[in-house]
Amino acid sequence: MTLQLRVYVPPHPLIQHGLAIVRNTATPVALFRTAAIELGRWLTYEATRDWLPTQEGIIQTPLENCPATMLDTEVPVALIPILRAGLTLSEGAGSVLSLASVYHLGIVRNEETLEPSFYLNKLPEQFDPQTRVLIADPMLATGGTMMAAMAEIVKRGADPANIRIISIVAAPPALQKLSEAYPSLNIYTAAIDEHLNDRGYIVPGLGDAGDRAFGT
Repeated sequence: MTLQLRVYVPPHPLIQHGLAIVRNTATPVALFRTAAIELGRWLTYEATRDWLPTQEGIIQTPLENCPATMLDTEVPVALIPILRAGLTLSEGAGSVLSLASVYHLGIVRNEETLEPSFYLNKLPEQFDPQTRVLIADPMLATGGTMMAAMAEIVKRGADPANIRIISIVAAPPALQKLSEAYPSLNIYTAAIDEHLNDRGYIVPGLGDAGDRAFGT
């Protein structure tokens, strides 16, 4: 598989440990949710390297003035969790991006056709093209859900080059579709798994992330 977009699997021990916890079928709901939140935090930390604009200034320490680098708060930052399962990742991501505006997208996949449909859309009418957009969705499987989300976000003015996705597990079909449609996109994931089964689930994967996070 040839990919144009940039896919990063950070070799961080905390990310790999969290991945092991969420993969384990014996992990209880509370621990699964906690591990997913932590994965959202660490993946966001990795995804925001060289991505958030900064500005130089002078600050006053208790002893004297000194130069400082700070976030450029004039550039908007948007955090978009894909409901339901994206809520766990976004909770961790929000602890890193404390100044971000949060916009929710509810997308459900038909289990027969695997086609996505929206049941909630809280995106703004228009994004500033400079907006840094972080999308949180634990599973990139067939790619249908993320392709629908990307189309809606880009339609409202977001620049794909300023969009980053965090996920726990990604699969080749989703990465291939996203690569062909959005070559400037960046994805940060804890693992790239082998394939999908006949129900569109990632193998080995971790099961249904939403059900496991919320005990349903």
